Amino acid sequence: MKKMKKKILIADGVSELGIDILQEEFEVVERPQLDKEELLATIGEYDAIVLRSATKMTAEVIAKADRLQVIGRAGVGVDNIDIEAATAKGIIVLNAPDGNTNAATEHTFALMLALARQIPQAHASMAAGRWDRKAFLGVELRNRTLGILGLGRIGAGVALRAQAFGMQIVAYDPFLTAERAETLGVRKATLEEVLQAADFLTLHLPLTDETRNLINRERLALMKDGARIINAARGGCVVISDLVDALRSGKLAGAALDVYPEEPLTDADELLALPNVVLTPHLGASTVEAQEGVAVDVAHGIVAALHGEPVAAALNMAPVAPELLALLQPFFPLATAVGNIAVELAEGPIEEVTIEYAGALVELDTRALMTTVLQGLLNPILQEAVNHVNAPALAKARGIVIKEMNNLNEGDYTDTLTLQVRTAAGTQRIVGALLDGRPYVVAIDDYEIRFAPEGPLVLVPHADRPGMIGKIGTLLGENGINIRGMQVANTARAGHNIMAIAVDRMPAEDLVAALRDIDGVDAVSTVYFRGM
Repeated sequence: MKKMKKKILIADGVSELGIDILQEEFEVVERPQLDKEELLATIGEYDAIVLRSATKMTAEVIAKADRLQVIGRAGVGVDNIDIEAATAKGIIVLNAPDGNTNAATEHTFALMLALARQIPQAHASMAAGRWDRKAFLGVELRNRTLGILGLGRIGAGVALRAQAFGMQIVAYDPFLTAERAETLGVRKATLEEVLQAADFLTLHLPLTDETRNLINRERLALMKDGARIINAARGGCVVISDLVDALRSGKLAGAALDVYPEEPLTDADELLALPNVVLTPHLGASTVEAQEGVAVDVAHGIVAALHGEPVAAALNMAPVAPELLALLQPFFPLATAVGNIAVELAEGPIEEVTIEYAGALVELDTRALMTTVLQGLLNPILQEAVNHVNAPALAKARGIVIKEMNNLNEGDYTDTLTLQVRTAAGTQRIVGALLDGRPYVVAIDDYEIRFAPEGPLVLVPHADRPGMIGKIGTLLGENGINIRGMQVANTARAGHNIMAIAVDRMPAEDLVAALRDIDGVDAVSTVYFRGM
């Protein structure tokens, strides 16, 4: 039976470069500007969705998303996604935090310069047929103090560019270290100190419970008379009615906004009537380069997520920095493989899982590998999709105890990952190693063996006596099973071997039963390596 392609919904317009990446192996359906009822009616058909800010992935929509494995936001902000509901359903939420960094940084400066020199107002005056130079007296950025709230990628980019304009930088960010501040050439301060010092204040914050309505009447009162505010981050960080009052009273000389608590802005909004504001319709990421960048980034993230791999930009799983991801990447197939083998060998429900790391893994954050092992264990036996978001919860729900440990003793192999699973009937132990950058299984229980975990595999522990290989091979051949490779290894227990047979297709149950009936065969297990 031909395997159906996974379906991806493009709900908001994104660059064709990202769509091209997804179309290489998935069915892509472009349906921009779906209304809520259409989205509710169709979301159950898709394995992934790509959206920007227009489409709202509410808890109601997510409840209907029975196949959905990943939500990809082509941009940074995820205010339109109920991450808690997605996490509860095991859906990965990812964004593209780097693709529009430069565009948002430059747009912040465009707003700042337009505000300082009243460029939009001067243009409107000239468009009306006037030549009124005296009406548009501006201020210079040089020697002014720029207050930055949030010194992440964009905030840091603004700080570096502001120094080229001769500005003094003071910044507030609860995660900003003294060393980082020194590197960026900014003065670290409290929120109140930044508000009091700033001639220009720019916001580069996510929208959280802590930052919602952060700039309100009380905090505006702390600012200098005649200060100016720029917000190209999240609209909900500013109480618009309080900002309007400060602009009307003259407390603030001006404001430049690209984002708003409710979008789009309506004609009746008070901001539109003010002469000392600069407004743009959420253009921070609206450059050709940025749209291509976020589309490509989110496409690669979705491909990784649908392959069961960790995603550096995932927002609701253990974070994996890009540099750590590069170090862990070769071990993911190994983690999946030991899980696939262990679940097939386990006799009865798994009660406890112990994962042991050695070599280079001892020094790394291995949470992503732990969830990959759990995927390898659970995917073959659960009907629901198991991913890096829900794997620990699914294991816990089934009463599986998870343990992790490091092994500092040197063995025959340097970089190893060992999985031991315990059931009521006993334990199974699988050892995987990375050899020349490739994954190999190097031990199963007491058997020392070496094979690459690829495709269908038949494992046959058997008595060590003449003719066993011939009997097993003959029976497979008579049933149309081609042997692609075979490894045979013995154990410390005298008289016992294990055969690892790579075959071209999985043997049927009746053939497996016939193999078990061969005199001298101890057991037969079949493994299909998922995600290899």
